[in-house]
Amino acid sequence: MTEPVASLADLPFELAALDHRHVMAFTDVVLPSGPVHLEHPRNADDLITEADYVMDERLPYWADLWPSALSFARIFPDITPQAGRMLELGCGLGLVTIAGLRAGHEVTATDYYDDALLFTQRNAIRVTGKTPETRMADWRHWPTDLGRFDLIVASDILYERSYAPLVAGIIESSLAPGGVVFVADPGRIGMDDFRAECAERNLVIGEKLKVPYQDGAINQVITIHEIRREAM
Repeated sequence: MTEPVASLADLPFELAALDHRHVMAFTDVVLPSGPVHLEHPRNADDLITEADYVMDERLPYWADLWPSALSFARIFPDITPQAGRMLELGCGLGLVTIAGLRAGHEVTATDYYDDALLFTQRNAIRVTGKTPETRMADWRHWPTDLGRFDLIVASDILYERSYAPLVAGIIESSLAPGGVVFVADPGRIGMDDFRAECAERNLVIGEKLKVPYQDGAINQVITIHEIRREAM
């Protein structure tokens, strides 16, 4: 598959302006649907600000390509349902959003950083020619106007135990009847609590498959968890 490549002149101003605020780098990823030339800040550590951390303990995790997102994007077309409305929690650089767009889903990508949403849109436009809907979303104050989704996906988002009830609550309120959720996780601290929170909400969670990941010193097993509503 040949990637649609937009020049900076073709991008909306706020997406083209990323070049003026970030030192850019590129990572080439091969997915079953074709190659992805993914743009991202050269060094995520350069984006750490005291103001963000003091305000909300925010760190720019979005600016790295994490093994869980990469592993999930690679197996995305093999396990996800036919095209429908898809919600991504924590879109980061947009790789899983790109996989969703290529599979024909109507994607809403969410994150807690404005620049994550901008990079996701920019990467999606350059790679697929499509623009996903994006929304700044605080899990503690989830938007009430997004509706329900046939598919909800997330990659490596349970690295704090406090996130477990928030994510489970979002799934409970956002999953359409008959819908499915996939959470890719490398064994984070919040997963056990997340399982318990799902059970309290009549959400059935199980392991779909395990994906070994190795890249240099990084050696992980990414578990893809599948969540559905309990049959009444």
